[in-house]
Amino acid sequence: MAGERMDGLVAVLDAVRAGHGVTQAQLARQLGLGRTVVAQRVGRLESAGLVVQDGLAPSNGGRAPRLLRLRDSAGLVAGIDIGATGMAVGLADLAGRVLVQAREPADVAAGPDVVLGRVEELVADLLGRLADPPPLWGLGVGVPGPVEFATSRPVAPPIMPGWDGHPIRERLSARFGAPVWVDNDVNVLALGELRTNPAAAEAADLLYLKIGTGIGAGLVSGGRVHRGVDGCAGDVGHVAVTDADTVVCRCGNTGCLEAVAGGDALARYGRQLAESGDSPVLAGVLAARGSVSVADVTTAADRGDPAAHGLLARAGRLVGATLATLVSFYNPGLVVLGGGVVHAGDHVLAAIRESVYRRSLPLATRTLRIELSMLGDAAGLAGAVHLALDNLFEPSCLPLWLSDGSPSGRPEVASATARRRAI
Repeated sequence: MAGERMDGLVAVLDAVRAGHGVTQAQLARQLGLGRTVVAQRVGRLESAGLVVQDGLAPSNGGRAPRLLRLRDSAGLVAGIDIGATGMAVGLADLAGRVLVQAREPADVAAGPDVVLGRVEELVADLLGRLADPPPLWGLGVGVPGPVEFATSRPVAPPIMPGWDGHPIRERLSARFGAPVWVDNDVNVLALGELRTNPAAAEAADLLYLKIGTGIGAGLVSGGRVHRGVDGCAGDVGHVAVTDADTVVCRCGNTGCLEAVAGGDALARYGRQLAESGDSPVLAGVLAARGSVSVADVTTAADRGDPAAHGLLARAGRLVGATLATLVSFYNPGLVVLGGGVVHAGDHVLAAIRESVYRRSLPLATRTLRIELSMLGDAAGLAGAVHLALDNLFEPSCLPLWLSDGSPSGRPEVASATARRRAI
């Protein structure tokens, strides 16, 4: 199919996917296409089994027009959200609704054979929970490290020993016979917000900042994830912090933001406060348990411990200063904050907001909103699901499998589409 006609086909399909029922006349007005063109595109999508008629719209005096919707039960996609200490795996329909899911602890440092082996078991188990499941159309995977998007392979991930260059796509494609896309976990979180949070969809230009074990940012420009040329856009955790140039980061450099304000850093500093006696509350935790976590630091701050509060506020200011630079440079309409550190309490969040509004250009913050993620832990799984769906219905991917009616059994389409330079 010619490129112009394929673009029109995808536009019609996207409009149908976005609604809960739409008429051909509404599609024509919304897309600025002629009714004959829309009818042809709808007919093609119906013959491929992607769009079905679903009832009638109210009549305006004549024959009631038919409503069209996505045939969301035609296939399944798997979303796989792999974190540093846990994973979530789910199966969703073609509308992105998660039907079944499983969450469990995991250690990404155990290596790809252990982690992906368990992923394969969970996907198979979830498929077994569904009565007469449709075919698996694709898999979206998020991992906590840099990913070359074109190949879906991690590249020198600091907290993922043994994963460098690992063929995640090839392994999962061979196991399930479906296309696979892999991305950095923060890009996946940003996509999850974009596709399920109405405020994020309305903003179109947004920045998702995750502050957990590490720190990273996902950028969305014009409603699309911006990955850069090689897939590493948004890796702000390794931006240098001027007043911490002696602190060694796990990436091997010194003075990285993540090394002084990430979850591991806060736990380390919290232990130092306990050992020095500067924080009586944390000293009690250390004596009782032998360790201090970032959650303990937050709890101590909530109990009025000034040292713990000061530690969190400093981390918030450091993150906020970096974020202020990004806000002035990128000028998003919305900043979404996620990760265990910001969701643990208001101490970090307040300091971040104060730094951003104080240090960014006034024009860049005039309409800016800074909000906590409304999805929390669910954002990663939602984003992984939509990573697969968005790529399956891309103009560069859809023609590769449309004539077959399904991408199941066509894992090669992921390699073909992911080679595009993606924003």
